[in-house]
Amino acid sequence: MSRTRSVVTSALGVNRRTVLAAAGAVSVSAGIGYALRPTDSQAATTSQAPVASSLPQSRLRSTGGTPMAAAAPLAPYTKGTTLATVAAPRNSTGYRRLGDGAGWKRVVRGELAAPKSGRSGRRTPLAAFVQFTDLHLMDVQHPLRLEFLRSTDPHAWRPQEALTVQGAISLVERVNALRGAPVTGSPLHFVMTTGDNTDNNAHSELEWFMKVMSGGRITPDSGDPRHYEGVQNSGLKLYWQPDSTLRDGDKALGFPHLKGFLAAAVREVRSPGLNLPWYSTVGNHDALPLGCYGSHGDPYLAEAAIGGRKLMNVSAADAKKLQDAIKNAKDPKGVGYRDFLKAHARSMRSVTPDEKRAPYTPADYLKAHLDPAHQGIGPVGHGYSSANLAAGTQYYTFRIADDVIGISLDTTDAGGHYEGSIGTAQLKWLDKTLRDNKDSYAVVFSHHTSKTMTNTRPDPAHPGARRHNGAEVVSVLSSHANVLAWVNGHIHKNVVTPHSASGGRSFWEISTASHVDYPQLARVIELVDNKDGTLSIFTTLIESAAPHRTDFADLSQTGLAALYRELSFNAPGAGKTLAGDANDRNTELVLKKG
Repeated sequence: MSRTRSVVTSALGVNRRTVLAAAGAVSVSAGIGYALRPTDSQAATTSQAPVASSLPQSRLRSTGGTPMAAAAPLAPYTKGTTLATVAAPRNSTGYRRLGDGAGWKRVVRGELAAPKSGRSGRRTPLAAFVQFTDLHLMDVQHPLRLEFLRSTDPHAWRPQEALTVQGAISLVERVNALRGAPVTGSPLHFVMTTGDNTDNNAHSELEWFMKVMSGGRITPDSGDPRHYEGVQNSGLKLYWQPDSTLRDGDKALGFPHLKGFLAAAVREVRSPGLNLPWYSTVGNHDALPLGCYGSHGDPYLAEAAIGGRKLMNVSAADAKKLQDAIKNAKDPKGVGYRDFLKAHARSMRSVTPDEKRAPYTPADYLKAHLDPAHQGIGPVGHGYSSANLAAGTQYYTFRIADDVIGISLDTTDAGGHYEGSIGTAQLKWLDKTLRDNKDSYAVVFSHHTSKTMTNTRPDPAHPGARRHNGAEVVSVLSSHANVLAWVNGHIHKNVVTPHSASGGRSFWEISTASHVDYPQLARVIELVDNKDGTLSIFTTLIESAAPHRTDFADLSQTGLAALYRELSFNAPGAGKTLAGDANDRNTELVLKKG
């Protein structure tokens, strides 16, 4: 395979086409030499702009032919990453306040290839990008939410949920402040979100997500614009009541009384938008109401979503029955949930109806990405194209660098349930795309992990088509020597898994923790050629830009983002191992050249 051009050489050759491409202003044609060849089965974009040849976006904002600044020298760094410091508790009991903790060291992993000495002096960067995953931007006043499951499962509702927008904006601010890739110092090319960008498949949440990523003013509120209406001012001890002196269950654990918290949580905030191009992958919470009910489910739920009644409290026994039905995929179409809501109609409370809470369709999701109002730095469609819209697909390919392609999969199953799979048409397209681009390295993106692609329920739109599990996807990826990594999320935990096959073909599966549950991380990923028959993939975790220490009197946008992290650390029932082991955090993953 001819793979000779690196990020270093590409970054120095900036011209007008490169500048426009990085801003998503031009399409790439086969004549330019970047396009991925379309196929009959590919209902995905084949005209995405190349971003690998670009300088950091701060250097690309120029007008009228103004000369561009020269590329800064490549230099590794740790500041602003978890190599330097990580939020850590300052006290050992009760509600635990956070402060600056020791950073996490980098671990070299050689399960797939032995690391060779001297490689740090030989290596050449190929590409670098950032992964966001599981932002779960939440309309916390939405009538269909399942907060009441907390009566049987403490973590079914989180005290930090009203602050997802502020937390996500702070993550954008962190990325904008990075000085390139931490190991090589080379330019960061893009950000990829690997699904569950929204929480409840609501139009309100989709609008907030698009503005967080591309920039704009956001009011994370719905229903009555004059005040919050939801579980946190319900007077129910089941939930943290921040504005009230009521001693609820969370305050009994040390959660504070914060007068004015709810008004601050729903007031207007501003996102600067990413200063990098960004791409999007769909997750089950984006595609399915509540992340688990089929997109062709009961119409009662769609009406209830925009209606004026909200269920906030049920018995632990009833909550367990509903939760078990969801976990065991006994109600993929939501018929049982409809009946559950009807049975508890007398317990519902009145809220202000709002059509913005309506569920969005896959076509709505694509149109939002293609909307010029949400283009930001670009590219147009953020990976999706009019071809996706015409074919009803949400998977695509794009060019990461001269020698690297990206492949974004749709692993959600419209038939229902939160676990994933892919259809035969997409699996064949994946195989063909890898074969047609055998001279390029490939990074695959999806929401689900290989182990959580266990739901092979038929897609109602394609009832005769097979669904394929994670093991089958691994088999296809392992059959191609050019696959380097499969990057995903869904499990809200850092896990890095080696996959090897006969003939020396191997790749790394990189699963990254969510940004809704502590430790609220994203990941920088760098691909380098060690010039010794091996490649390395460096992974470096980052937190949001919000300070580790919080101030209960600071209810500013930044103060709320800091509080978002601390509340997530203290959330009752939250997992304590989601950061993963040292082997799953900051790593160097070595593999043989294909």
